[in-house]
Amino acid sequence: MSDSLPRITPAQRRARLGRRHLLAPSARAAVVEAVADAVVGLHATDPATVYLSACARLREPGAGEVERALYEDVSLVKLLSMRRTIFAVTTELAPVVGSSTARAIAVRERATLLKHLRERAEEHWDEARLAEVEKAVLAAVAGRGEATTAEVAEDVPALRERIVMAPGKPYAARPTVGSRVLRLLASDGRLRRCRPRGSWTSSLYPWALVPPLPDLPVREAKAELARRWLAAYGPATEADLKWWTGWTVTDTRRALADIGAEGVALAEGPGYVVAGDGEPVADGEPWAALLPGLDPTAMGWQARDWYLDPDHVKPLFDGSGNIGPTVWWNGRVVGGWAQRASGEVVWRPLTDVGREAAAAVEAEAARLSGWLGEVRVTPRFRTPLERELTA
Repeated sequence: MSDSLPRITPAQRRARLGRRHLLAPSARAAVVEAVADAVVGLHATDPATVYLSACARLREPGAGEVERALYEDVSLVKLLSMRRTIFAVTTELAPVVGSSTARAIAVRERATLLKHLRERAEEHWDEARLAEVEKAVLAAVAGRGEATTAEVAEDVPALRERIVMAPGKPYAARPTVGSRVLRLLASDGRLRRCRPRGSWTSSLYPWALVPPLPDLPVREAKAELARRWLAAYGPATEADLKWWTGWTVTDTRRALADIGAEGVALAEGPGYVVAGDGEPVADGEPWAALLPGLDPTAMGWQARDWYLDPDHVKPLFDGSGNIGPTVWWNGRVVGGWAQRASGEVVWRPLTDVGREAAAAVEAEAARLSGWLGEVRVTPRFRTPLERELTA
């Protein structure tokens, strides 16, 4: 890369995180929609992550504010999108995410389900039968207003049929068709998840009909998503954006060109920022954060050495590359945390953090314990350090 390009150091990248990702105390938001937009989308594969990620960035944390956006105002919607991961995004951004990533994923999901139904279902399935069942499902949900998969299956018996997964393997299973059909309808943007039955950590969602998202030109949608991501996560590399979106190299390069992304020099090589964002930023206020597993900041880049010591990967990640609960100090991951059965939030540094950092982390642990109250949170994807802390 040319020496004439602006050079942005790892320290400069870390200095941006506190304000841009709303983690510095003075940068925290009043409403969860502002949080979701600041990080482009909140990881939602684990139901608890949305709440924990949002509340780490809210001035007044509480599950009620997240529930308002998800289930009362429905100003946040969950889409199977980037990297085939469920993200909660604002309704304003949802058409961009839908046209840039979710729609293509839904097409692949449909093809995969049809293949599995033809090859592994215990009854005959083809494209025509799937379409017929989907029509019946939508009618059943409309009639009930909202319904769980089991409740819909009372009206649509085909959902109770079984499909053989991983045949011949020790972990082979025979789940019903229902959950996969309803998830497909959700990925198509025809159903949404309603308030779960039970606490906000539950995965037992009823479903409701949802208006279709507006169609946007795919190239324009990809450019807009790249612009928003780079404004929040930049500077970053082409490989980072490709990994985060799940796009091809061609689509990634086209999107960067379409938004006029400017080149910068990073420690790991060539990088990009949105136009005019290559100037150094002043160091902000000190900040600590306890972020949940799969938090968008922790999972925002493919190359992570500038904020995560490679020696800390083993205790903080599971075997599939999912990061667990992390402790942050001034833009670095410095440890991990967990909630014990007693409700106590405990943490362990993986490096010497010093007195100021330790005091700030303790304050954040108390803040987290305060709004969690009687709720107990166990990450869906458990990691070695989280297991040790709760043992």
